[in-house]
Amino acid sequence: MARPARRVGPPQRSRPTAADRPAYDAAVSRPAHLDVLHALGESLLSTRRRLSAPELASAAALGPEAVPSLAALAHEVRLAWCGPAVEVEGILSAKTGGCPEDCHFCSQSSRFDSPVLATPFLDRDEVLAAARETAALGASEFCLVLAVRGPDERTLQRILALVPVIRDETGLDVAVSAGILGDGQAERLAAGGVHRYNHNLETARSHFGRIVTTHTWEEREATCRAVKAAGMQLCCGVLLGTGETDEQRLELIGELADLGPTEVPMNFLDPRPGTPLAGRSPLDGLEAIRWIALFRLGLPDVILRYAGGRELTLGELQALGLTAGINALIVGNYLTTLGRAPADDLAMLEALRMPIGALGAAI
Repeated sequence: MARPARRVGPPQRSRPTAADRPAYDAAVSRPAHLDVLHALGESLLSTRRRLSAPELASAAALGPEAVPSLAALAHEVRLAWCGPAVEVEGILSAKTGGCPEDCHFCSQSSRFDSPVLATPFLDRDEVLAAARETAALGASEFCLVLAVRGPDERTLQRILALVPVIRDETGLDVAVSAGILGDGQAERLAAGGVHRYNHNLETARSHFGRIVTTHTWEEREATCRAVKAAGMQLCCGVLLGTGETDEQRLELIGELADLGPTEVPMNFLDPRPGTPLAGRSPLDGLEAIRWIALFRLGLPDVILRYAGGRELTLGELQALGLTAGINALIVGNYLTTLGRAPADDLAMLEALRMPIGALGAAI
């Protein structure tokens, strides 16, 4: 009888059993930062409790490997506290340059050798044309910005004359940014129909004197409190990348939490020629995402708005910021720098399936 053909090839091995496999140690395999973020998520999402300063500091202490998880938690917090809508706003530099203050990041200061020239207050038709363009984008907010220390009587009257016209002809809520307010001015703006007043803290109290010397952090804080006392919504933004430390950024989040703004625009330094900060390098994109997420965790219910410098700092990462806590955009150009085309921002929102809508203090 013929023998069966001999199999040629490597010897067959039996399938390993569970006993043969190395033990799986979940404690070793699970990154430690997930435990920190899980605890913070329990507070913000399950019990809906705001974080304490030490809790937020524990998140800020996590390394770069934690940024994706940090961003994911911040997005969950944004959806839970604010909902899915994204608010779109246009801003207009209604009076550009010639400002007497010395904010070291600002090319509109008359104290620096900047290429930005002083121009007078735009006329009514120019302002209305810009407002109509903003409304056509589906925006709900339009902000008049003036490069002044604070409004004198003539300037205040011009603002008060424009606000109802813009609102009635475009349907937009009107915000104003006109510097430090004097006695009774916040009340007059509120009575005149101003929806929000913007006055940025920019940076922490402990760092402020290094970037501004012609007025104090306390003067800015007083205007912010006057805005809220008058019944307007407070828009109070930040500028990251001016040389502040992580500890000072955390300090700033705490100071904002104490003020209780409706909106916090997030600006990233775009070094302007002729200013004292012209030589600074822009913030790293991943670092910007990290701090967007941390501002969301520390300020869970605010409108956190993409503002100046995002194109330079984040580039192709801008969509990631919208899944890391951002829920509002300034579209179009900024005050003295160009933004990207509004159509690109609207396409980004559509790709992310994020609806455009008005947000407010009720959230």
